[in-house]
Amino acid sequence: MKSSKKLYVCTECNYRTSKWMGRCPSCQAWNTLVETEEAAEQPKTASTRIASRPVSYPADYDEHAAPFDDSDLPDYIRTLTGMKELDRVLGGGIVNGSVILLAGEPGIGKSTLLMQISGALGDSNRVLYVSGEESRAQLKMRAQRLGTGGDNLYVYTSPEIDRILSEAERVKPDILIVDSIQTIYTPDVASAPGSVSQVREAAARFIYRAKNDGMAVILVGHVTKEGGIAGPKILEHMVDAVLYFEGEKLNAYRIIRAVKNRFGSTNEIGVFEMTASGLAEVPNPSEMLLAGRPQNVSGNCAVCVMEGTRPIIAEIQALCCGTVFPSPRRTSNGIDYNRLYLLLAVLEKRLGLRFSTQDIYMNVIGGLYLSEPAADMAAAMALISGLLDLPLPDDLITFGEIGLAGECRAVSSISQRIHEAARLGFRHIIIPARNLEPNFKCPDAEIIPVKSIYEMLRYIKK
Repeated sequence: MKSSKKLYVCTECNYRTSKWMGRCPSCQAWNTLVETEEAAEQPKTASTRIASRPVSYPADYDEHAAPFDDSDLPDYIRTLTGMKELDRVLGGGIVNGSVILLAGEPGIGKSTLLMQISGALGDSNRVLYVSGEESRAQLKMRAQRLGTGGDNLYVYTSPEIDRILSEAERVKPDILIVDSIQTIYTPDVASAPGSVSQVREAAARFIYRAKNDGMAVILVGHVTKEGGIAGPKILEHMVDAVLYFEGEKLNAYRIIRAVKNRFGSTNEIGVFEMTASGLAEVPNPSEMLLAGRPQNVSGNCAVCVMEGTRPIIAEIQALCCGTVFPSPRRTSNGIDYNRLYLLLAVLEKRLGLRFSTQDIYMNVIGGLYLSEPAADMAAAMALISGLLDLPLPDDLITFGEIGLAGECRAVSSISQRIHEAARLGFRHIIIPARNLEPNFKCPDAEIIPVKSIYEMLRYIKK
């Protein structure tokens, strides 16, 4: 029996201590020390020697440095997943030898997505699907429901990492899928599966094998109740890409967003719809987000935001009602809470509107989160419309940033936003005056330039 000792490990910076503390002395984060057990004396086995090797070496590393211009880029560096929305988020497909961490809440559809892309990837690649949560029969049942399978798709259901890597050595897959990293364990670490030590050790072993064998690895990660990925924060630093699978379980639509991607942009999103036969791609999210939009209702305004290279039309709703509390309530869903306070302060100071006596509720339809400042003008229009109870024209859309002086500031990609809005039937487009180009024409819509929120207010009261 190995002697073990209790340690407290920080999930943010991997700091270790023998006693629990509310605040980590290293990174100053609160409530991040997690109790774990580790062997006091680790035997020098082959597995521990492998795990202790550097995990960032590629398969073709040399003993000596070489000129950078002599390096060749192979033609097969990326593999398409069969889903254009997922390929868009990844930057064009899965990079060979990369490690991808896919995280999301329970029941959101992570296993469904991976089983679907396994069938598509199996057409031209060898895929090994490892599950530590389901049996082979359960995986077969899901595959039949989704209509996936094939001779190149292999399934393995052991949670022990040594057996998984041995099976990967035998099968030699091009892509290894692990569902999930929290269920994988190694006997060399004296702690339960899912602990900080087990997750860190298992991830290091998978990363080392991916870099040396050139196979791509997709790891599924659990999510804590706070919304972060379970396990040590170092796990997100070790992998090449971190994807979040978002959406309401009661809503049919799902969004994949990249928060880290070494081989592509983190601004792209992929939109899916959950159906009885699995996840279906939504190539035009704007039409989905505008479906069921109310007509002739106050506190409603459309906006065009850029998610990477894609313009998306979203709907912002604002509800203002008199408060019975000394301190009015402010609720924001889909827009930064502090940004809402900033807009309310500007509107109250510059326009004299009394929002201080109102409870404010703001929502972005469809579960989309608008982090771009271009949503300021649409949010302000929705707030003014809701307070004055004046409906905006249904074919009106606006986008632009608002400064503290009440000025409307220019935004990027103005032509793409205008063309997308005109394509979806918006005939009145309010933009910042500095974005108005002399030679730009849009025959299908009227372009209305404004310099400040004073001109916006005059247009609302027309």
